[in-house]
Amino acid sequence: MAELLAVYNEGAGGADGAARAAALETLRGGADVVEAPVGQKDLGEMLDAHPDRDVVVLGGDGSLHVAVAALHRRGELGTRTVGLVPMGTGNDFARGLGIPLDPEVAARIVLAGRPKPLDLLTDDEGEVVVNAVHLGVGAEASERARPLKPGLGRLAYAAGALLAGVRSPGWRLRVTVDGRPLAEGRPVLMAGIGNGVTIGGGTPLAPRARPDDGMVDVVVALTTGPVDRLVYALRLRRGTHPELEDVVTCRGREVTVTGEPVPVNADGELTGPAARRRWTVMPAAWRMFT
Repeated sequence: MAELLAVYNEGAGGADGAARAAALETLRGGADVVEAPVGQKDLGEMLDAHPDRDVVVLGGDGSLHVAVAALHRRGELGTRTVGLVPMGTGNDFARGLGIPLDPEVAARIVLAGRPKPLDLLTDDEGEVVVNAVHLGVGAEASERARPLKPGLGRLAYAAGALLAGVRSPGWRLRVTVDGRPLAEGRPVLMAGIGNGVTIGGGTPLAPRARPDDGMVDVVVALTTGPVDRLVYALRLRRGTHPELEDVVTCRGREVTVTGEPVPVNADGELTGPAARRRWTVMPAAWRMFT
């Protein structure tokens, strides 16, 4: 019988609590499950106490990021397979992989035990990115969306993107992919680095990205006038922004961004403003049940 460590945020209650209980019951039907409510005990302590168990995350992209980052720091990504029962607001990584958003169905996928090798991004500060990084107006959109989430759910990002897209003047950045300049000398409205496809609950940042091909998709929007910024925000939501004349795209293994300090959003976590950042792909660095 499989041995699993089920990681979740014990502070989530209500409908989330009921869905989590149903998913845990499904997991217990086919595995020996130890619960790890991370609000009660440090995740590192639970991983120490159960070194031979695969890790199942019951949560969203942020919870998945925390678990993968912890395993990366411990050097255990190669020995523990990760499962995901999507229970967040956006669930972007699950969407990109085709993992069902129904918690009980997702739990049954974990029990089926079919691991898939996936890529991981690491940055120059030693942090990891599971799904995507975006700099500029996308990070501002996430900040504006945060207070809207209780009322709008995953639609909050679309509203935030419209607000930020109209108002942002852009940042003067130099973006290089594998050492080749992709953008320099013009204001950048947004730079996106996609290991996964979507951000913000289904917004297609990098529509052609695949998290298992050893590369990332880079999308850079170059600022022009206020009307063009609004058009970009609308097209971004539909995933047709790469067709715009002022959007350039590329694929590669290492991405460097330098220039004016710019806000950064990595897997939903806002950092910066940063004047220089670099991300590198680690091919097939971890495994997930899919």
